[in-house]
Amino acid sequence: MRKLTYFIACSIDGFIGDPDGDASSMISLLDEEFLGFLKEEHPETIATPGRRALGIDDVPNKRFDTIIQGRGSYELALKEGITSPYAHLREYVASRSLKESPDPNVEIIADDLLGKVRELKAEDSGLDIYLCGGSQLAGELIDEIDELVIKSYPLVYGSGMPMFGSGFAITPFALESVRAFGNGAVVRTYARKR
Repeated sequence: MRKLTYFIACSIDGFIGDPDGDASSMISLLDEEFLGFLKEEHPETIATPGRRALGIDDVPNKRFDTIIQGRGSYELALKEGITSPYAHLREYVASRSLKESPDPNVEIIADDLLGKVRELKAEDSGLDIYLCGGSQLAGELIDEIDELVIKSYPLVYGSGMPMFGSGFAITPFALESVRAFGNGAVVRTYARKR
């Protein structure tokens, strides 16, 4: 069974972006040490244009071979004219409003998101599945998330887009690892308690 991993950046107080979803303040804190960590341990989580810019376009995927992202996350790439932001992965975009994919590498999930995620998790082979966001999508899929990798940046937003856009529900996870970086970022990995 393949795992669904919510690999997400957030502020200290748990927001993945400002009220409009803008997370550029977190991206501005990326430094050489932290980029080295991403390139070495999670290269497939870097979008294809970023991989090319970093000279790691030919680095094989280590953890994930599939990505699921929400329409809002995908829209950020579309605004830049990029129709396949993670061309090195199988790409799925969950959207009820996007009726047709602008790229043959991107499949739109318009109906039965839960069924499609379960189908992907049940595949016999392959690497794990990267849940890229956003907030509403993570909230809808909370019961299917097997692992959280939370990159917390040393920023307090006060308000904004929460990690999970869902109603109140206690969902237990167990801490597996913590890694701190010189830029003040901390990466915590949690596994779902079953």
